[in-house]
Amino acid sequence: MRDYTYELLELIRLTSTDLPGQVEERLKAALANEAPGSAAQAALETILKNVAMTRKNSTPICQDTGTPIFFIHSAASIDRNELTRQIRTAVTLATKQTYLRPNAVDAITGLNTGNNLGDEFFPTIHFHVSETDELTVDLILKGGGCENVGAQYSLPNDELKANRDLEGVRRAALDAVYQAQGEGCSPGFLGIAIGGDRGTSYLASKEVFLRDPDDKNPDVGLDKLENQITTEANELGIGPMGFGGKSTVLGTKITSTHRLPASFFVTISYMCWAYRRHKMVIKGDKIVYE
Repeated sequence: MRDYTYELLELIRLTSTDLPGQVEERLKAALANEAPGSAAQAALETILKNVAMTRKNSTPICQDTGTPIFFIHSAASIDRNELTRQIRTAVTLATKQTYLRPNAVDAITGLNTGNNLGDEFFPTIHFHVSETDELTVDLILKGGGCENVGAQYSLPNDELKANRDLEGVRRAALDAVYQAQGEGCSPGFLGIAIGGDRGTSYLASKEVFLRDPDDKNPDVGLDKLENQITTEANELGIGPMGFGGKSTVLGTKITSTHRLPASFFVTISYMCWAYRRHKMVIKGDKIVYE
């Protein structure tokens, strides 16, 4: 198998330092919607200045460079062990070159490995078999602050009056936003998974962040719910960083997965304004970054 270590290093650099243009445009739209002279406006102005500066200087967008989460789509014949080795080497190099801050800390002892390598779950790598000969590597850098405000609900929930239906999903999602109160560095994006078990629901709620920020859900009912949750979350008045304002959520993405009859989980993952996600597509000798 070809060695893609340095191509993977470039993917990490891009993801850490270059905010996707679609996210930046949503931040600009949010800025235009806030009251002149407000704390919300000042927060968004600072965020956008930071975005431009880090892109120019190739420095991390946030001091918390997050958990590296890789999603691999490849032919079944790919050597997964070798690709995993290359990813881990690239992560080490990215840490040495300061595109990543050393974040891998032993859960029991608190000791930092110093190179962003931990056990088999750090960095996190998910493999999927593809029917094409393309090798696609999606990378998300998910910060600890936004990870902390993720939530999982088991419906029905009497306190929220949330039943096992889309209205119950809406109530759970808005409660998660309300409970966060801007922590996790709002404005950001919601990834919501309906169904699954507790573990697969959390995974699906993060994998949905791989969708194009501007796409539409192919399920008409879920597409309507995505827009409704985003609109109503912004009506809560929490605003950027919890300072108040109209911009709490920049977008919502929802997916569903089969569940047992006994369980109905609604899992909400939150992605902060630093929505760090890029993709590397390899087809033959051609490599494209998106």
